[in-house]
Amino acid sequence: MDLAGKTVLLSGATGGIGMAIARDLAGRGATLVLSSRKQEALDELAASLPGDGHRTVACDLADDGAAERLVAEAGETDVLIANAALPASGKLEDFSQADLGRALRVNLEAPVRMARELLPPWRERDSGHFVFVSSLAGKAASPRSSLYSATKFGLRGFSLGLRADLRPTGVSASVVMPGFIRDAGMFAESGAKPPAGVGTSSPEEVAEGVAEAVERDRAEVEIAPRRLRFLANIAARRPELAAKLAGGAASKAGDELAQGQADKR
Repeated sequence: MDLAGKTVLLSGATGGIGMAIARDLAGRGATLVLSSRKQEALDELAASLPGDGHRTVACDLADDGAAERLVAEAGETDVLIANAALPASGKLEDFSQADLGRALRVNLEAPVRMARELLPPWRERDSGHFVFVSSLAGKAASPRSSLYSATKFGLRGFSLGLRADLRPTGVSASVVMPGFIRDAGMFAESGAKPPAGVGTSSPEEVAEGVAEAVERDRAEVEIAPRRLRFLANIAARRPELAAKLAGGAASKAGDELAQGQADKR
């Protein structure tokens, strides 16, 4: 699908990755419907983008019925980029039941519900594209990632299953899977450092991957240096071996990440 002239609904638009996606797609000629919880930041972002007609819809996807309301307020769209996510690192017992519910709703339930609302009109016109921003943590789990990985594994499975159902039609679905991101995302926000020796990617690389998913109709796009992609795929096939090789360093990194994100749940 050529993004020029298309209307894109982007959730999580005011985070570092979301802003990079918005700028990239607007630069390709798309019109953005930008959504996050922060109205002022949304307005600033919309005003900064090239092109005309960008709109904003402030919305907290953790609220009951918010996903359906967002789709309704966005109006007619051609592409959904489900990018919004809450931090969900830490031991399971350290999450309150309320925190659990918010993470599951924002990271997994809301994208599914938005897709459900958009699918009938898209099927009727036989055109549209879903992009679900997951993570390499949706292939390979690590210490302190049980909840986060559950949502990201689920989002990947949903995307690939939906894509299989849509294969005979003009509607499609893709999953984008970033690895460790510098200058934005969980490590930048928490102050924790990514594991050494595996490399990082930029928010702009994630944005390029999102555009590639739509324009080339890719089922799955991994955004990470080659070494990290290789290790993640090995860990997906041999989880026990990967856990032994990672040792205590992975648990320490997971604890640092969880501590830095605890007040952002």
